[in-house]
Amino acid sequence: MSEQSPVPSVHPATPSMQSLKRVRTRHFQAAKEEGSPFTGLTSYDMLTAQIFDEAGIDFLLVGDSAGNNVLGYDTTLPVTVDELIPLTRAVAKAVKRAFVVADMPFGSYETGALEALHTAVRFMKETGAHAVKLEGGVRSSDQIRRIVDAGIPVMGHIGFTPQSEHGLGGHLIQGRGDSAEQILADAHAVEDAGAFAVVLEMVPAEVARRVTQELRIPTIGVGAGPHVDGQLLVWTDWAGFTTGRVPSFVKQYADLKNVLAGAAAAYKADVQGGTFPGPEHSF
Repeated sequence: MSEQSPVPSVHPATPSMQSLKRVRTRHFQAAKEEGSPFTGLTSYDMLTAQIFDEAGIDFLLVGDSAGNNVLGYDTTLPVTVDELIPLTRAVAKAVKRAFVVADMPFGSYETGALEALHTAVRFMKETGAHAVKLEGGVRSSDQIRRIVDAGIPVMGHIGFTPQSEHGLGGHLIQGRGDSAEQILADAHAVEDAGAFAVVLEMVPAEVARRVTQELRIPTIGVGAGPHVDGQLLVWTDWAGFTTGRVPSFVKQYADLKNVLAGAAAAYKADVQGGTFPGPEHSF
């Protein structure tokens, strides 16, 4: 792997993708084969999408994590397709280079392959996204296969799957001990169904390493250690917006919550003190 500064002042694109005018599914495969890590972030709006795109982030996920970070829900479970479509459309229209993935929310694909295909088609037709993502390995393989057969790229998601948090008993690491074999089975099922990549969330690093070595398609880690092909984070976590406990696998790169709070307080003080607007702000 090529050497990279751990905290660059300007975040460059992955070297193998640096000159691309548009990232495609084949470029993730090429990055895996070259051993060149790629990057992903969530985004839910035009402004952050433009910033992350210009910074060289390789793919943007319009995640159902919008439920926690945009829509005010306690979990991702209440999020609907109708709520995610305008967010995905805003992100897709804002980017020039990044690959945009639309998250299929809970209840939009669980009943079978036809429902999954209908949901995926809606996202592709109504938003301009380049791919869809859905959770589950073996249990979702029929849905993945049906969507892929229709010509729509699919990103899989296994390990800890937030839409199944109640069934999993909460936010727990998946794949420890004997359950590691289930992670492997899910990973192979996703690959065999035709997904172009798979997210591994909250699995032990050594399990993620084994999955990455065994699969032909790229693996993307969310709290899965360094032995994967790419990394994905929820942007509000590393930017310092998250209220409450920040996941231990997140590195905080900024403290934007306090920056904005300070700016808002300064604005209020200027208005109340009569210093804003000043002569330079008037016509």
